Amino acid sequence: MSETDLPDVTVRGVDVPALGLGTWRLAGEDCRRAVSTALELGYRHLDTAQAYGNEREVGDAIAASDVDREDLFVTTKLVNGNRAYDDVLRSTEESLAKLGTSYVDCLLIHNHFQRVPTEETLRAMDELVDAGKVRYLGVSNFDVDRLHTAREAADHELLTDQVQFNPYWDQSSLLDYCEIHDLVLTAYSPLGHGGVLDDPVLAEVGERHGKSPAQVAIRWCLQHPNVAVIPKATSREHLAANRDTFDFELSDAEMERIRRPSKVRALSGAVRSRLPI
Repeated sequence: MSETDLPDVTVRGVDVPALGLGTWRLAGEDCRRAVSTALELGYRHLDTAQAYGNEREVGDAIAASDVDREDLFVTTKLVNGNRAYDDVLRSTEESLAKLGTSYVDCLLIHNHFQRVPTEETLRAMDELVDAGKVRYLGVSNFDVDRLHTAREAADHELLTDQVQFNPYWDQSSLLDYCEIHDLVLTAYSPLGHGGVLDDPVLAEVGERHGKSPAQVAIRWCLQHPNVAVIPKATSREHLAANRDTFDFELSDAEMERIRRPSKVRALSGAVRSRLPI
């Protein structure tokens, strides 16, 4: 596989690069460098958010690259304070200016915790699609019921629900819903906030395939239907390793063995990821 032919997840005729770069908690020069390196390595899916405070750095890296804008799939998300109709329109214009682009490929509602009705937010988002400033709409951190309600409220069909998805975090109901209704499940934290790195089962499976536990976890996500993954990484080594997850396949038995829903494991990884080194 060359560095520019990473596979897509295709729903309703829309191609979404199956592997992307998540930029949560990336800032300043670290963010610019990570995005630039990812683009050099063939990544074409970039994920940011108003809440991350790094849209400008992501935009700087895009502008400095030799990748054509139309070859990229760029996602950003509305911070909760920008959920009201006028705030959606204003803040999206600000996001576009920071990203240095006339449109984003996907605009998401970041989560459901907000007093503003989802219907009001989606009304403004629909207008942005009609104006050509957003190509597709989606949500993040919505369960099945909230996703269904959002789909019913939007004039334009939603493309994705971005949620935590890894061997420890059970999203089977949401995954089934996305497959039935032809949506992409975009998986953030596919490494369980680093919890998979010392997982003995993933290490054993990885040894069999000549892969690391992290690569096995990403591959496990990718082998589910309708799933794209957006792991965060900063070093060239890790970006390249995350990319090298399309040249092997897990057996059905391995897929089932790796899947061990456990919020204790998932949350312990999250806690460790926040501890000072």
